[in-house]
Amino acid sequence: MKKLWNDEAGLIISAELVLVLTICVLGIIVGLSSVVVAVNEELQDTAHAIGSLNQSFCYTGFTGCRKHGCPISCTYGAMNTDQPDDCDCSSSCDMIAVPSHIQSHGG
Repeated sequence: MKKLWNDEAGLIISAELVLVLTICVLGIIVGLSSVVVAVNEELQDTAHAIGSLNQSFCYTGFTGCRKHGCPISCTYGAMNTDQPDDCDCSSSCDMIAVPSHIQSHGG
């Protein structure tokens, strides 16, 4: 056991170990920041797709049977026109500052 404890062959010097671990940590940080940008762009694409849906609708009224010339039952029609909201298909609400020639436009 004493021979194993005193054996220094193949031992990484602590300064080298610190340098290698520093490079690894910096690489992980850069990689994770790239993942954050990619996920955020995909979520923005999804938000733009949902925002571009047109939710307008319209239905007409109708009258039922008539009794002595007057309708017994009737319903009125309704209509809703979807107006553009803030940030619908606009890049002004993007969270990450990316040059406009690099921004993705779907896909």
